[in-house]
Amino acid sequence: MPNYELKTKKSKELYERAQKVLPGGVTYGLRALPPYPFYVKSAEGVKLTDVENNVYTDYWVGHGALILGHSPKRVIDRVKKQLPLGTHYGFSHELEIELAEKICELVPSAEMVRYTSSGTEANLYTVRLARAFTGRQKIIKMEGGWHGGYDPLHKAVNYPFTKQESAGLDPKALENTIAIPFNDLDAAKKALSNKDVAALLIEPVQGVAGFVMPEQEYLLGLKELCEINGTLLVFDEVITGFRLSPGGAQEYFNVTPDITVLGKIVGGGFPIGALVGRQDIFERIDQIKYPQAEQRSAQGGTFTGNPISMVAGSETLDIIRGGKIHKKITKVGDKIRKGVEDIISRYKLPASVTGVTTIFAIHFANNKPKNAAESAQSNIDATKAFFRHMLENGVAYLSPTNCHAMLAEPHTMQDAEQFVSLTEEFFNKYKK
Repeated sequence: MPNYELKTKKSKELYERAQKVLPGGVTYGLRALPPYPFYVKSAEGVKLTDVENNVYTDYWVGHGALILGHSPKRVIDRVKKQLPLGTHYGFSHELEIELAEKICELVPSAEMVRYTSSGTEANLYTVRLARAFTGRQKIIKMEGGWHGGYDPLHKAVNYPFTKQESAGLDPKALENTIAIPFNDLDAAKKALSNKDVAALLIEPVQGVAGFVMPEQEYLLGLKELCEINGTLLVFDEVITGFRLSPGGAQEYFNVTPDITVLGKIVGGGFPIGALVGRQDIFERIDQIKYPQAEQRSAQGGTFTGNPISMVAGSETLDIIRGGKIHKKITKVGDKIRKGVEDIISRYKLPASVTGVTTIFAIHFANNKPKNAAESAQSNIDATKAFFRHMLENGVAYLSPTNCHAMLAEPHTMQDAEQFVSLTEEFFNKYKK
């Protein structure tokens, strides 16, 4: 990437400095862009400016958390107003009620809410709550599904789904986790047949796999199977929550789970996670109804419900309610998806596009993937080459090995035209 290296010499210096104090030189392995990451100095809307004043159009938008883009004025103003009043109380306050009420208004499954500081924590406490409520231990997840770093869910994330996903995992913590293919109702039926499963966790649209879409009636089929077997259906909507629609994937697909895991957008750009769901399930967290520790599903955290995340999230939900923002972003997404699909058709290349509304992904393979195993068959050399091409031309997303991207309100039709134009430029060169 000679052009990249010429433009980012200071970033290279910073990366060398970072390697002395940060493992791998980064705070998250995903951010270790080859040959080294560019270092952001500032961000506004969907434009990132690095330390050498190179500007990138951002299609990662804070890991998907920033549906309003970077530094939206209304959210920043609300946070500024709160800052002198306190950033973290450690006691109850009205703002945590305000955000919970708005979540319950927008998310179909939400009758009660508990906050965490991340999506990983929300998944952790969801598994515990499901086990407490059902009295069962087994958990079903999808192959290729990512639910954070919690040991029982850190299984079958990467193809071929049989290797240990991290050093240091407790093998016994993984014993009660069953992984099945996405979009396979027969596999779900078989896994649920013993009626010993506490919860089936699923991303309604698989994120790490490259925004693989559920087939028609798949999510509804899972709901029916879970009801028959007394298993709780859990939607991990850390990515899709408030992104596919104001009510998330469950509103978009019209399937209501028992519990929903939230993160990212619900914090308005600040750290947050949440688990929401049916009142009768969430009563198992209630210290009044279940005063004995062995009966209650324990949940908490130092920064849960902190006022900064509460006001930022509350203001964000006020802005997106009604769906006007989503309609605007979806038009941009439709333009990109259709534009890339047209290019693929004209050039007769082995590639496909997945995604919907504010998300999209490009897979360099003959067929559109229906699960993570098929997504893993994408041509990795082409995927990396496309990433290099886009980055050198000022388009940023993660990761080099998986072209999946997310949109925000500040993205314009001109941004979409640029993305499509650069894609055609790449396909034209790559075909030759």
